[in-house]
Amino acid sequence: MFIGEYNHNLDDKGRVAIPAKFRVMLKAGAVVTRGLDNCLFLYTKKEWQKLADKLAKLPISKANTRAFARLMLAGAMDVDFDNQGRIMLPEYLRKFAGLKKNLTMAGLYDRLEIWDQAAWNKYKQGTEKKSSDIAEALGDLAV
Repeated sequence: MFIGEYNHNLDDKGRVAIPAKFRVMLKAGAVVTRGLDNCLFLYTKKEWQKLADKLAKLPISKANTRAFARLMLAGAMDVDFDNQGRIMLPEYLRKFAGLKKNLTMAGLYDRLEIWDQAAWNKYKQGTEKKSSDIAEALGDLAV
């Protein structure tokens, strides 16, 4: 499972090192795609296949399901690790997420999220301020 926050730098060629503790889980392959909230999602091949299967079963007659499937599937890219444990983030995905030099990787159980560090800090601060309200709303879900 992916958990924790890790800060890394994006190099001039668009490569970023993945935390060493996660490389073993991603060794069989990984997929990066557009995420939500202006970040990127990085999945293991196995988790990606589960998500892709769910998306393929959504009704294509609904505009929102078509749009979400396009966002996730058309933006996806297989990524490979180099000898230093880095992956290449395609330019179109870096642009989508507004990635600059400093990045934060946030582990969220079945995926890693890749954020521009300043955007992550702003998002996190806003969420922390609303944490009681969020917890209250999630109470109905037995969380």
